[in-house]
Amino acid sequence: MPHANATLTPKGRFALARCVVQDGWSLRRAAERFQVSPTCAGRWAARLRELAPRPGPVAGDAGPDRTSRPGSSPNQLRRPLVRKVVHLRRTRGWGPARIGHQLGLQPSTVHRVLRREGMPRLFEVDLATGRQVRGQVQRYEHEQPGDMVHVNIKKLGRIPDGGGHRIHGRSEDVRGRGSGYGYVHTALDDHSRLAYSEVLADETAATTVAWWR
Repeated sequence: MPHANATLTPKGRFALARCVVQDGWSLRRAAERFQVSPTCAGRWAARLRELAPRPGPVAGDAGPDRTSRPGSSPNQLRRPLVRKVVHLRRTRGWGPARIGHQLGLQPSTVHRVLRREGMPRLFEVDLATGRQVRGQVQRYEHEQPGDMVHVNIKKLGRIPDGGGHRIHGRSEDVRGRGSGYGYVHTALDDHSRLAYSEVLADETAATTVAWWR
């Protein structure tokens, strides 16, 4: 939300456009005055001419923001091919690379089509049923950070430098080298998914409470 005196609020746009349309300023002069590009100055001046085609004083602004999307996209993929892309994703569960190879398209093009058509990504879909099980709409989360923090402890065996018994076998020369376990304590915020992990010597209550604090 811009403040009231920002350069290109509706009030600022109207002032810029009025300098060009009514006062006869050049686009370059108006652009330097309002610290924008001549292209930007020309855009708002043309917008004001559309809204007030007749000469004379006008009141208001230079019009609202408009989308930068073009009115037409002649090079956009044709609908029959778009339907084939969507059909292969729904029925085969293929990714952009495989669909692109099948239809002779670039994977990046297929990816844009899938996003434009609202298709979920593969890791958001249950492959057995095809239903979306992950994503911003389906994901459960608490409203504020810190409302709920998930804590988990994972016990992992220590692997010595140079590898363990899978490489050196279980001979007496290497037995006991690097033996023991590390306990990975992890906290995960339910809202932001911010995670913190630390490897500690054990999983006793005293260790866990100290780590949590």
